[in-house]
Amino acid sequence: MNIALVGATGFVGAPVLSELLSRGHKVTVLARTPSKLPAQAGLTVVKADALDSTQVAKAVAGHDAVISAYNPGWSEPKIYDLHLQASQAIVEGVKASGVKRLLVVGGAGSLYVAPGVQLVDTPPFPAEYKQGALAAREALNQLKKETALDWSFVSPPIGLAPGERTGQYRLGADDLLPGQGDQPAGISVADLAVAIVDEIETPRHVQKRFTVAH
Repeated sequence: MNIALVGATGFVGAPVLSELLSRGHKVTVLARTPSKLPAQAGLTVVKADALDSTQVAKAVAGHDAVISAYNPGWSEPKIYDLHLQASQAIVEGVKASGVKRLLVVGGAGSLYVAPGVQLVDTPPFPAEYKQGALAAREALNQLKKETALDWSFVSPPIGLAPGERTGQYRLGADDLLPGQGDQPAGISVADLAVAIVDEIETPRHVQKRFTVAH
């Protein structure tokens, strides 16, 4: 497949890029600084700003699907505004390009921990991640209104961390997946990438949010 990827240098995006290339997909990466990505077989890097829907539309046109792992950075003081601005620009750009398939990587904050209670609204939720999590939740709420795109939104579990690629994971929907004992469920970022590429290759959550964990 020909896949366009936003956020390829990030914590999630880098493993997604590796997973896509290892499976033989051709990948076009949208980057503000193309020189950050070394040349690889199957990889094309185009200069494009995810905050600009016109640039997004031009860069992703003609692709089979778009994956957005955009994150302005947890230390970015304007993370809420930038996250939503990019989310809207990416959605509008993809729609304008004529590409139908879009997978967005979100956060765990919008997963439910009890009926009507999302993780981001619980007292223990870390303050340093709250604005980013609130923005990701709003991006999901906006995406749910989209009927023109075959979108999917993936929320990782609380315990997303570096680790080995096992190729194994559990699937869930809108609820936080339970872990062992009192520990929250987790997954390696490499296996999150496996789940993302699996969803692109064999769509099972069209116009739905899903979550994964070990």
